[in-house]
Amino acid sequence: MRDITTDFGHNAGIIWDILNKKGVLKKDILLNETTIGESNFHAAIGWLARENKISCNDNYFRLEQTNLESEISNYAGLVWNILDTWGNIDFESIKKLSHLDDNQVYSALGWLAREGKIKANDINDLALMD
Repeated sequence: MRDITTDFGHNAGIIWDILNKKGVLKKDILLNETTIGESNFHAAIGWLARENKISCNDNYFRLEQTNLESEISNYAGLVWNILDTWGNIDFESIKKLSHLDDNQVYSALGWLAREGKIKANDINDLALMD
């Protein structure tokens, strides 16, 4: 079975390609261009933020040094601590324990996936790498 973190990286590449070709895009336009869905979009943004490749101002995304590091790294820290404490856990439990919304959890998972710290066959079976 394919680990979904591979999909996060693939989707980050899709977003990078679109922004590289078209420049600055508003979130709704970028979402429409990618056709990857909101959850996967936020996981990919987390991935690109960890790579220091994307910034966002007033819902406009561009390729440049990230301004999302402090925000998403904080989310990632919360999610990492939950995974470290609970072991295998599902998405809804992470949301409940972290008090983050869907998009924040997905961006944290994208960040952690880029760091190679999580594994997941699906969103309801998340764990830290061994």
